[in-house]
Amino acid sequence: MDLPVDEWKSYILQKWSLLPKSIQVTISTAETLHDLFLHSSPLLQPEDEMFLKRLSGGYLVGKDPDASLFYREKGNQKFQAKDYMGAAVLYSKGVSHSGPNSMDISLCYANRSAALFHLGQYETCLKDIVRAQTHGYPERLQPKLLLRKAECLVTLGRPQEASQTVTDLESSFAAKPTLSASQFQILQRTLCRVKVKVQEKENLPEIFPEALTKTFEGVDLREENEQIPGASSSVSLHTDPLKGRYLVATKDILPGELLVKEDAFVSVLNPGEVPLRPHGLESKWDIQVTNGDLHCHRCLRHTLAPVPCDGCSYAKYCSQECMQQAWDRYHSVECSLGALLLTLGVFCHVALRSTLLARFEDVGKVTKKLCGEMSNQGICLPESKNPAQTLKYDLGGEGDKKDKAVQTPIPGCDINGKYERNYNAIFHLLPHTENHSPEHKFLCALSVSALCRQLEAAGLQAFTTDLKPTKLKAAEPPVLCAELSVWGVAMLRHVLQLQCNAQAITTIQQTGSKESLITDTRRVRLATALFPVVSLLNHSCSPNTSVSFIGTIATIRASQLIRSGQEILHCYELAIQLLLGCQSDAESFLSAEHSVVGEIEDALAQAYAALDLPLFAGDWEKSAAHLQKSLQVVEVHHGPSSVEMGHELFKLAQVFFNGCAVPEALKTIQKAEKVLLVHYGPWNDEIRELQKMKSCLLDLLPIPVGPKE
Repeated sequence: MDLPVDEWKSYILQKWSLLPKSIQVTISTAETLHDLFLHSSPLLQPEDEMFLKRLSGGYLVGKDPDASLFYREKGNQKFQAKDYMGAAVLYSKGVSHSGPNSMDISLCYANRSAALFHLGQYETCLKDIVRAQTHGYPERLQPKLLLRKAECLVTLGRPQEASQTVTDLESSFAAKPTLSASQFQILQRTLCRVKVKVQEKENLPEIFPEALTKTFEGVDLREENEQIPGASSSVSLHTDPLKGRYLVATKDILPGELLVKEDAFVSVLNPGEVPLRPHGLESKWDIQVTNGDLHCHRCLRHTLAPVPCDGCSYAKYCSQECMQQAWDRYHSVECSLGALLLTLGVFCHVALRSTLLARFEDVGKVTKKLCGEMSNQGICLPESKNPAQTLKYDLGGEGDKKDKAVQTPIPGCDINGKYERNYNAIFHLLPHTENHSPEHKFLCALSVSALCRQLEAAGLQAFTTDLKPTKLKAAEPPVLCAELSVWGVAMLRHVLQLQCNAQAITTIQQTGSKESLITDTRRVRLATALFPVVSLLNHSCSPNTSVSFIGTIATIRASQLIRSGQEILHCYELAIQLLLGCQSDAESFLSAEHSVVGEIEDALAQAYAALDLPLFAGDWEKSAAHLQKSLQVVEVHHGPSSVEMGHELFKLAQVFFNGCAVPEALKTIQKAEKVLLVHYGPWNDEIRELQKMKSCLLDLLPIPVGPKE
């Protein structure tokens, strides 16, 4: 979910509607983001924060031994039913809810190692065995864990290590015979079988697995652009007052040529449908599997055996190394804010992480950049006595010795015209502030303010590294400390930027049951990210490039011949690209009335309705055009008065309503009411919704002027 949960959105919108008109006007006409933040932030009251806290309390992100036991037991049920994949995921949930160095986590790791063994994931199984032992796995249960380790080593072609493990196991049997007679007999039989395998393997040479395939990570640009790191030398950067920054081909580009290979500056895993905790204890924990259970929260790599954060149950990683890197760079701050970030949405989370990552660049230069927008308000760097000096920064060198402001040729470039893949480039992505509604800006400003208040309340020095206390005028006491006000404005800028600059990192996900004879797949959104170079490409519904992802790395290739001087374009919404391709294929061999054609048109209508464009949310005109084609197919198959036709007309009425197409909406509402009344009567929810829309639209119609007397 990009934006905050619906309950918080409704709460803030109601708060906005109750504000005095003068305050609404002040916020609506704010000339800078600093003014917007300055006027909005003090309006966040303690009761607002309490309401947000109650909402956040619905997410289970802390450690809970009861949850660990619940997931372990559910995992055992899956294991007994031979659903080893399901068991591994549930054991992982148990691991996440367990505290470090506890009996709970050691048992979950050991059980997961058993599931991984049956799945043939022997290397990962060995890692889980080590993790179980590290966290204090009970000594009485060690023999079966060591036997599993020996079997893994034998299977992996490492007989010497397996032989040593067997020797250690026999020594422990002799030293501490703590097992019952029946348990000892079972283990002895298993041990004999393993010893035979070891002897068979000892006569064979050691086998060390090698990478058999090469991933995108090994695919590099033929010749990297000197001015745009991560881009091909076949493109150049241009700027235009209307288009902004964009890329142009410097020579003819053949289909398939790699044009951009870039690692995201920042990415946040899309949590999927993380359920709020219900009131009933019986359903306190869910067994639903989300992206967060199957992918590393840092590098996005798929993993069946995630390593959890020691402080929370939400963040999970593919390895100890990824976990440590995430902790050092941002998660040490985010860890205690997990529930709040889930409540405020992915955009707020990306905004926070972007500013946290900015600290690892030159803090002085970054904060000068941020303070530049605030200079007229007197909030700037401690060392800048004159606020105007904050505008005279140089992101590429020491600055002008004559103390003149440096003008870079293109925003995001240094004084030499080189585009930088750093926070400076991220900062220069346009937020399109003037195109967002006042209500939306107020929602974003108060959400960021709430996040800053929590950072301040927790005593987290997230944004004060290498900064000295900033003095403010006594006549303007801040709600937040000066540094957090500076970074709060930056986060607000990023939240607004994301509406039209966010890139959805996608992956292919299998759907349907495992028993199905035909495997179905779909492309799903895995994460939300900001790519400085990819963001330079403008949107087109008829793009000349295609984008692919491997982890956090995006690769853009030419999808057709691109002539020299032609603009490089891509589609911001990959779902749309795929559907347009399906539409084109369907037209070549299916009739216009075929049901599949109708399904494609309906899917395109939904995709365009959900599209985030710079000026508004949803391309309603294109959505309506595709829905009308879908409607024609429905009419052919079900008839003009069918209930199916009624539902389609209801959807079309919604699209016209959202697109403010008043005459078309009223006409469609009348048709939909006529059909649905026959099937449901006047008390149907859809009919009531149609009547509400009609009432709103009639209020928008101009009052007819009568003849002059």
